Amino acid sequence: MTGTQQYADPVLLFPGQGGFDGAALSRAADGYPQVRAVFERIDTVTRQTHGRALSSTLFRATPVELTELLEDEPWVSQLAIYGAGLAAHRILTEHGVRPSVLVGHSLGEITALVAAGGYSVEDGARIVLSRTAAIAGKDGGTGAMVALAASPARTRHLIGLLEDEGLAVATENHAAQTVLSGPREAIARVKAIAGHLGTGCVELAAGFAFHHPALASVAPDFAASVRNLPRGPLATPVYSPILQRFYDQDESLGDRLADHFTLPVRFSSAMAFLHEQGARVFVEAGGRAVLTSLVRKNLSTVDRLTVLSTLSVGRDHTLRLPDTLAELRRTGLATGDGLESLRRYLAPELSAAEFSTFWTTTGHEIAALVNRRLSDFRTAPEDGVGAVETGPAEPAGAGPGGASAGVPSREEVVATVRGLYAQALEYPEEVFTPGVLLEAELGVDSVKQVELLSRASAHFGLPPRDADFRLADYETLDRIADLIHHELSGHRLQGASA
Repeated sequence: MTGTQQYADPVLLFPGQGGFDGAALSRAADGYPQVRAVFERIDTVTRQTHGRALSSTLFRATPVELTELLEDEPWVSQLAIYGAGLAAHRILTEHGVRPSVLVGHSLGEITALVAAGGYSVEDGARIVLSRTAAIAGKDGGTGAMVALAASPARTRHLIGLLEDEGLAVATENHAAQTVLSGPREAIARVKAIAGHLGTGCVELAAGFAFHHPALASVAPDFAASVRNLPRGPLATPVYSPILQRFYDQDESLGDRLADHFTLPVRFSSAMAFLHEQGARVFVEAGGRAVLTSLVRKNLSTVDRLTVLSTLSVGRDHTLRLPDTLAELRRTGLATGDGLESLRRYLAPELSAAEFSTFWTTTGHEIAALVNRRLSDFRTAPEDGVGAVETGPAEPAGAGPGGASAGVPSREEVVATVRGLYAQALEYPEEVFTPGVLLEAELGVDSVKQVELLSRASAHFGLPPRDADFRLADYETLDRIADLIHHELSGHRLQGASA
């Protein structure tokens, strides 16, 4: 079998830090019973260890955001990312997807090993809990991570310039993005000097400094805590961007996972290797579309490359998973609709085609009803309803079309921002439609988005934003234009009253 034939099936990618999208997970839970089933198994572990079910935090009337999870106990966000990856994997495989390779990014490597059959879902959750407790005990919340728009070589030069031994390269994502980890005060200095050098820089939504030499002292205890967990054979090959090789069937997975504490993630090298072996289809099994963007960055010159996401939202905030499954079916990489077990249980008298038609029209109603009844069964109904989100009020003195005196109209802001982004990215302006997702659809990573937004803001004379500004809320050109126009109106009014 040639390399191309061996890798004809998709490579599944499991994200690490930041790989969680609460809105997408909630939408998937309403239409795919596999989501709740996976988290129910994780709940059995969290009830034993922490006295509460993770599902009660994740599945509620208003989708939970990653920032909210990070404010909770450290294990909550880590298990949410882990569970989302496993849920996506289960949906894909129950729809007939047969991956050629599984690849995890940092925490996602645990997800990949569980998906391959190395551990049970429950033991995988225990490993995540042990990992989180070990790192939290050592780090104590004093560490942070920052992504730089720079190559690994340039980033190491920056470390040398700062002469700070507390800084370490944690991740090599692609030729123009490297992640550093270290103490918060050191990360603050990196951000300051990056600003002076004009290098894009954004702090990651990570609670600790992962992949850092300082974690060497806690790695042995972690290895001992997971070494004796029962493991099974890996039914699918697992390639490690950390170890830069495939896992062996007979090696100690606990010891290798302990090695992850101090070794960097070389994702760019992993993508180059898999491409050389013949891989051309990559599917991200997990929240958001972070890794799909990185694949495109690493393999930008490759012809016939297919990169798909699952638990992320596209235009009009619709779940991407159905479109991904449809594309995989169209190309013969998914051979089923994932409904056979449901058909046999609910309506064995119907043929597979008849049940598929039935589920397409009414499945979302059935899933929603089951989810409500499960919620009622597990917990008392929650009080209150989510607040209705409203747009910013029009500033006083607004003229026709909502424009204040001296403030460009929203249409003018859109046109200017589109031109700035197109020039900086060397894209034609027509690709910047109002609803296009900068990262998920155009491959503009978060570091570059920060740089572009700062450039656009400076063009309009706006001051720097507060440290708690949430870039994730402005993933389209439409929202960026709304933000800038609203800030311009408020800024001009403040100036008039001074």
